[in-house]
Amino acid sequence: MGRRYSIGVIRGDGVGPELMDVTLRILNEVGFYADFIEVNAGYDFYRKSGKVLEDGGIEILRRVDAVLKGPLTTPLDMPGFRSINVMLRRELGLYANVRPFKSFNGVSLKNLNIVLIRENTEDLYVGIEGIHSGVSVALKLISENACERIVRFALNYAYMYGFKKVTAVHKSNVLRVTDGLFREVFHRLVRGYEDLEFNEVLVDAAAYQLIKNPEKFEVIVTENLYGDILADLIAGLVGSLGLCGSAEIGDSHALFEPVHGSAPDIAGKGVANPIGQITSAKLMLEYLGRKYSDLNLMKIANALGNAITQVVEEGHVLTPELGGNSSTVDVANEILTKTVITLHG
Repeated sequence: MGRRYSIGVIRGDGVGPELMDVTLRILNEVGFYADFIEVNAGYDFYRKSGKVLEDGGIEILRRVDAVLKGPLTTPLDMPGFRSINVMLRRELGLYANVRPFKSFNGVSLKNLNIVLIRENTEDLYVGIEGIHSGVSVALKLISENACERIVRFALNYAYMYGFKKVTAVHKSNVLRVTDGLFREVFHRLVRGYEDLEFNEVLVDAAAYQLIKNPEKFEVIVTENLYGDILADLIAGLVGSLGLCGSAEIGDSHALFEPVHGSAPDIAGKGVANPIGQITSAKLMLEYLGRKYSDLNLMKIANALGNAITQVVEEGHVLTPELGGNSSTVDVANEILTKTVITLHG
């Protein structure tokens, strides 16, 4: 049977619980042996309990092999409500936000295979802000340690996954000290990776080139804010935020989640696209498979990824977001069926 894993589960807000339900069912039925430990967190939980995360939740999440999370709501009209996503990244040391984007034939606007790796703990997202005499200020925090950590992660990722090119994205022509530090660290570290090709692009030029010629990019490494914005741009080229998953990885912990929001307007209607959540589960299987040299998990992850691609490209069973008329459960069932066929014939 192999190793049995311990997975922390945060169901999320809005459509999160229904997407998590179908994803966990797929994982259970394709042979992923795991104990799923649920941890309450999110805006819905906050409204019931006054807490954004259940007592002892962080300790639970630190003990598990990985965390699978649904989308969480950060309300814009509650200034005192801090992002739970940012809190989890800080508490679990998840400094690398990894978002793989690969095009689907007949769906995507461009042909691409890009992995965007974003520093996940600093920049403007430290949330240090203030206002004085009508002037508001936000602190952009960029440390040498965080730059070294994320650049080295991106270089090692490219090497491990067979990519040939790594592009640093910054704005050091204007932000000469903060982005200048990121740029300097990038150029210093790349000297130790002779088998890779390196270049750098200013963030505004990167946005333009991603639209015009995304095939020129393979692995992108960048700071927190730029990565957050560019990730949505690339997801648009893929065809939908709902098709994309992400990994948040640190030295000891890892968390996996879809890149889209909680979509409260369609919650409970059974029409939310589950592919981003299922893709996140696939990334989790890959991570665990590599970490523990578990060939069975790598096999399941590969079969699940191929099934997702088949379902999207065939176009017969899709939710309304992608122009179909199928339900969340219909899409999940189709992905499960194709995965099982690949695994067992």
